[in-house]
Amino acid sequence: MGFFDLFKKKKDSAEVASTPEEQAAAAQAEEQKAEEQKQELEEGLQKTKSGFFSKLARAVAGRSTVDADVLDDLEEVLITSDVGVETTVKIINRIEERIARDKYMNTSELNTILRDEIASLMEESHSKREDFGLEVKEGTPYVMMVVGVNGAGKTTTIGKLAAQLTKAGRKVYIGAADTFRAAAIDQLAVWAERAGATMIRQEMGSDPASVAYDTLKSAVANGADVVLIDTAGRLHNKVGLMNELTKIRNVMAKVIPDAPHEVMLVLDGSTGQNAFEQARQFTQATQVTSLTITKLDGTAKGGVVIGISDQFHIPVRYIGIGEGIDQLRMFNRKDFVNALFGEQ
Repeated sequence: MGFFDLFKKKKDSAEVASTPEEQAAAAQAEEQKAEEQKQELEEGLQKTKSGFFSKLARAVAGRSTVDADVLDDLEEVLITSDVGVETTVKIINRIEERIARDKYMNTSELNTILRDEIASLMEESHSKREDFGLEVKEGTPYVMMVVGVNGAGKTTTIGKLAAQLTKAGRKVYIGAADTFRAAAIDQLAVWAERAGATMIRQEMGSDPASVAYDTLKSAVANGADVVLIDTAGRLHNKVGLMNELTKIRNVMAKVIPDAPHEVMLVLDGSTGQNAFEQARQFTQATQVTSLTITKLDGTAKGGVVIGISDQFHIPVRYIGIGEGIDQLRMFNRKDFVNALFGEQ
């Protein structure tokens, strides 16, 4: 059982459409839902899209062909859109190769070319990790450790994820292993209650590894499907971070040998280039297997998704495009590119 299997909703016989009319209605409802989600994604990325394309329009204004000056301006557009220097250089080099091959390129084609190259980069970044984490035996809880700095949206992400999983019929346990802030524990408790999940907690200042151990023991004893472990979001450059995360991992492995099956890093997309630095620090401190990038609806810095996906070759699992529970959206690279550039 991989992570995506957890979202296959458990259905009893009463829920299965039996007549052609019911099947048609169910298909229509799914189609409508997909269209609504597409529109919601486009709205969530609107600030990034409008900011990027207004810069791009200025870069090519009055020019008919893609020459060295246009490429210099395009490079500046990508960097100021938080795509990142290294990823920007890759994109520019690829466009230069196409110009050399095709000999002539009109500026009106630039939008399509950019779309193709960005889609290609994201395809390469994700191709080796279509599913995340390890395969887990049925009857064993899938364990996810969630890391990230305070304010990135870590606790909210756990709450929304728990709600989506319980909605799919899964039994979810949450471990409040961020024991350094009473507010974090209380906030997580509110989310757990709202989601219908069970939360395991200890007193503020308790050993985080002890909380993680108790959570897994209780989850196994009560037949949980998923365990989400919150961790302290202290400054990412603290020396003790690596030791603390390693200790939590080692203690969990005593209960479930392969745990955690996944380590998800939550990054605040609105911080732009600072998100790159956080990703760098956390990937050095522990093995990160997936990313969630939050708060994209309130910023024009959505280009950070492209750069981080390319530079770290860690798949982006979720993006946050609003406050609602359903607005923690499972990331689809094709939908993301379509929302920014339009469908081909």
